[in-house]
Amino acid sequence: MSATAGERGRAGGGAPDHAAPDYAVRDYAVRDYGVRDYGVPDYAGYEVRHVGVGDPEAEPLLAGLSAEYTARYGPNDELARFPAHEFAPPHGAFLVLVSGGETVAGGAFRRYDPVTAELKRIWSHPSHRRRGLGRAVVRALEREAAVRGYRRVYLTTGPRQPEAAALYLAAGYTPLFDVDDRPVRGPLPFVKDLSGVRPGIPGRDPLPESEAFHAGTAGGPL
Repeated sequence: MSATAGERGRAGGGAPDHAAPDYAVRDYAVRDYGVRDYGVPDYAGYEVRHVGVGDPEAEPLLAGLSAEYTARYGPNDELARFPAHEFAPPHGAFLVLVSGGETVAGGAFRRYDPVTAELKRIWSHPSHRRRGLGRAVVRALEREAAVRGYRRVYLTTGPRQPEAAALYLAAGYTPLFDVDDRPVRGPLPFVKDLSGVRPGIPGRDPLPESEAFHAGTAGGPL
């Protein structure tokens, strides 16, 4: 499914929209969207926390994303594109997963339009990847967005983050581009209807202790 000209123009960018050197395109764009099953034996050790962009718990996530984006896209200003208040209530949220006092994954959303939340800042710590945490973060954000009254979710990822694209496809997102002829430049947009998502309880919605998740092949900021 291809994006309309208006949708392409409105794409917020889950990753910087910079031209990539040839090696970056070969390394990251020329791959399939492989999807794997990950059995997650125990989520009892993870706590979901609502934080602000400037809170200490958010710092590892933002630093990790900055390093990832720079490595894949070169110098960019992606993390400065939106003011912090857009990721705060009542229209936004910033969630992190904490284990043993350490932030190991997280993400955020902002208001895209009156009925649509835009997911941003999806990330998991490199040492905690391949555990389904990216999918857990997306699900937690979807449930929080449903609590806030949003009816759909919009997001974008970059052409050099195939593992993120695989995650969103596995999580039920509809691509607004042709997956058989995907772009190697510019953001890749996705949407998802939240009508089937069970709203969570803000700040008090624990992750299940045992559940199997689908996740993309980890290796980038999920």
